Amino acid sequence: RFTQWFNRQKGRKGALWEERFKSVLVEGADEALATMAGYIDLNPVRAGLVDDPKDYRWCGYAEATSGSRRAQRGLRAIIAGGEHVAESKTKLHQALAKYRVWLFGQGEEREGTTPAGQPLRRGFKREDVLAVVAARGRLAVPDYLRLKVRYFADGAILGVRSFVDCVFRACRTRFGPQRKDGARRMQGLQSELFTVRDLQRRVIA
Repeated sequence: RFTQWFNRQKGRKGALWEERFKSVLVEGADEALATMAGYIDLNPVRAGLVDDPKDYRWCGYAEATSGSRRAQRGLRAIIAGGEHVAESKTKLHQALAKYRVWLFGQGEEREGTTPAGQPLRRGFKREDVLAVVAARGRLAVPDYLRLKVRYFADGAILGVRSFVDCVFRACRTRFGPQRKDGARRMQGLQSELFTVRDLQRRVIA
């Protein structure tokens, strides 16, 4: 209402604070979907807000990495070329890794500079792209630490398999008679860390 009043007072038209909301209908398969997703996820990098899209919590890739089921389904659909997630054979950790490699390849900084000395296109440094490719798109455990992995709050016991099993045996009476061992591999993390609790839901919160 303020905008309408202001426009009447000033004899102007259109939005006052920002441009109007825009929407684009995107084909949900193959290159179109992946290109649009990459454009959105790379925006914070090209704007200089973050060096890695996983650190920008408002983009789809960061949401998927941090555990959003909805974002994860979308990312798996992108990797599957629009194929229905239920029919896709791509596992989540594979989809996350594959998309990360593709994203860094698409977002590499364009060589050359403008007359003002700025890069022709902001993006990832060549060495960062090569590092992601070398890691096959997998994130290191310290990266997950920053993503508030639920295991670190609710896992009860955290360490390598031998440590978790040792503590389990020392506290055997605290567990049910059906429990044979203690160590449970952390789901969603490509690491050698184990916990005593087998979390099934909201692993990364």
